[in-house]
Amino acid sequence: MPARLLCLTLGAALVACGAAPPPRSRAARPAYTLVVHGGAGTAPDAGDPRRLAYAAALREALEEGCAALDGGAASVDVVERIVRRLEDDPLFNAGRGAVMTRDGHHELDASIMRGSDHACGAVAAVRTVRNPIALARAVMDHSPHVLLVGEGAEAFARERGLPEVDNAFFTTDARREAWRGARPDDSPRGTVGAVALDRDGHLAAATSTGGLAGKRAGRVGDSPIVGAGTYADDATCAVSCTGTGEEFIRHGVARAISARMELAGEGVADAARHLVHRTLRPGDGGVIAVSRDGEVAMERSTPAMIRGVCRPGAPPEVFIDDAPEPR
Repeated sequence: MPARLLCLTLGAALVACGAAPPPRSRAARPAYTLVVHGGAGTAPDAGDPRRLAYAAALREALEEGCAALDGGAASVDVVERIVRRLEDDPLFNAGRGAVMTRDGHHELDASIMRGSDHACGAVAAVRTVRNPIALARAVMDHSPHVLLVGEGAEAFARERGLPEVDNAFFTTDARREAWRGARPDDSPRGTVGAVALDRDGHLAAATSTGGLAGKRAGRVGDSPIVGAGTYADDATCAVSCTGTGEEFIRHGVARAISARMELAGEGVADAARHLVHRTLRPGDGGVIAVSRDGEVAMERSTPAMIRGVCRPGAPPEVFIDDAPEPR
């Protein structure tokens, strides 16, 4: 068997084979890192008020999240907090502002994962839970399950005392007009998500979405599928994905990025680049990720992906296409 193949097969022996580089020292790792995304696809042109609004919303989320991390908050608490904030912002396709199904309703999906112990929780096709990411966290913390769907998930939300709303709460005028065909929906599709590395070296990821515009009732994409749209492992990285969910599910993209790091010794940026540009199809979407060493990946195969990063001692940077958005 060729030496390289042997290394990939015997994951436990990778360090001896020379495939996996040693971790960076604690001193070299940033104290914390937060990466956030607000969907991939197309985006308004420069100077469009909506573009300015997207950038401002992401920058504020990054500032809030990094302030929490700077104060010693756990990464899993921060990613839940930031995704919940974006669910409440009608600019994004998650929570209030989510796209509508074929029959004119909203069905929401979310998941969260903690890298220290692989604890995770997810919900899919919920219609009355104000913040699906909070329900996903409750599934993780207060049930023996990973994924709850539909009416069962909503019953669990009531047991936990989470806020309920009428399905119409999630509707905005822009989403209603797009559903009626009055205008095209040119906002980034898919998802909001956050990945974080905290001061204790722990990783976490969270993702939330309204799914595909005009989807069939009951359709579930990658966002609530652990290993497809969300993944975190303190030994490798934390990942949140956005785009064509079916393709991310078929290829287990979030987990595959971690696996390439673990088994092939790749850095998170190279692993993310491989999955987005060689495994997925052009235009399928993008990923954000942060490694255990604080290395960041923000890779896309779409014209735009709303994304940003913050680290200690520097202001947040927000991107929509290639160049940073002006403050």
